[in-house]
Amino acid sequence: MNRHIQPWQRLLVLAIGSMVFAVFAPTIVQAANTPTLESLSETTIKLQISIDTTWVLLSGFLVFFMQTGFAMLEAGLVRQRSVVNTLLENFIDAAVTVLAWWAVGFGIAFGTSAGGLFGIDTFFLNQLPGADGSYPLGAPGSTAAINTYTLFFFQFAFAATASTITTGSMAGRTDFIGDLIYSAIMGAISYPIIVHWAWNSNGWLGKLSYHDFAGGSIVHTVGGWTALVGAYLLGPRPDRPPWGKLPPAHNLALATLGTMILWFGWYGFNPGSTLGTANPGLIGLVTINTTLAAGAGALTALIFLYVRTGKWDLVYCLNGSLAGLVAITAPCAYVAPWASVLIGFTGGISVVLGVSLIESLHIDDPVGAFSVHGISGMMGTLSIGFLGQAELTLNQKAGLFLGGGFDLLGIQMLGIVAITVFTVAFAFLMYGGLKAVGYLRVNAEADSIGIDAYEHGASVWPDIYPVEEVSKLQDQTKISENKTLEEQ
Repeated sequence: MNRHIQPWQRLLVLAIGSMVFAVFAPTIVQAANTPTLESLSETTIKLQISIDTTWVLLSGFLVFFMQTGFAMLEAGLVRQRSVVNTLLENFIDAAVTVLAWWAVGFGIAFGTSAGGLFGIDTFFLNQLPGADGSYPLGAPGSTAAINTYTLFFFQFAFAATASTITTGSMAGRTDFIGDLIYSAIMGAISYPIIVHWAWNSNGWLGKLSYHDFAGGSIVHTVGGWTALVGAYLLGPRPDRPPWGKLPPAHNLALATLGTMILWFGWYGFNPGSTLGTANPGLIGLVTINTTLAAGAGALTALIFLYVRTGKWDLVYCLNGSLAGLVAITAPCAYVAPWASVLIGFTGGISVVLGVSLIESLHIDDPVGAFSVHGISGMMGTLSIGFLGQAELTLNQKAGLFLGGGFDLLGIQMLGIVAITVFTVAFAFLMYGGLKAVGYLRVNAEADSIGIDAYEHGASVWPDIYPVEEVSKLQDQTKISENKTLEEQ
């Protein structure tokens, strides 16, 4: 039979328990290992590395998710006949780049420096844990306090971005094998060399205190110039409208979704480039600057084009936001928030004028890749030389407009010129070689039936544009060509 426990009995048990704890607790505490300053310091370091690793990985995941944004944006802006090709190129570029980056690119970028020009080791990512189970940190050319594999992944996501930029500018007429080849070359050689110059701790630009926090010139300018050279050597898409008037976008809903994904992914691109959480104030500054520039770029491009045309243009609003994001990528950690608004404003203006300039040169850039990434990347990198805060820059020097003289601006100009000259020369060599062997532009037959049908035998909307009808059109084209040959 259970008896009801009286309240005084509960109090008695608690009192006895407290007496026992008071007698024996000191003995238990003394028996434990007494923490020392060394053990506390080691624990703190391990905890910081764990937090930083988590931060960088999550940021890297966001940057990688930007591949989806690029795919949706480009698929939305190109014509229906090349959507499947655009989607596949965006997808496969990441697959090709990760293998090229693993085999060669990461080593050239962050390996032991040869004269500040390129790395000579750390190829194939063969760093394994030591006997104590600890993984190696960083790389010979990186001081980041994260393990090598985490650094590799984060930087791979950036490399994939540089390669993907080119697909939009060259959409609708690039040979698919050629796309695989140039994506591999960019991931293995051209992009990593620029990374080494600026982000390797022994790179020649880095030693000069060249400022590019998250890749405005290293990623976007390299991708933009490479894309422009490719578009120039390819020639225009078939049956496009007269110069000065772009073909209508295939699906503005996809383009809008892609842009919003890219804006979201930029919160990994820029804040993640801190490569750690030791300075949360800096992360906050970078995040705010990124957001302000995107907003300023979108609004400026929208209003500027309305003044010119009397229409509220969605495409230019989207590209304006991207131009603002690209423009703030290099200076996001070196300028005050008011300056980021000015930088975004400049990006919104430059993207509209840039598209007009490229059209006037008769270069077919379907998504405005050079105007968004090339021009805005260079402009944003130079803005550090004008608007950099002495309290934030690496060499504690202010920009020209803030009383710092020409020192910082001169270094930024030198870096932009060097990166541009190398990238353009390399791109002409790379694409020129592909053109010489017949792997740059798709077969002329694709111009008449569409690259999706010719390269992939597919249509993004098969119920509207059936592949069977495309096959019939292809057969009719061959019959017509045969008749022409017989008549000759």
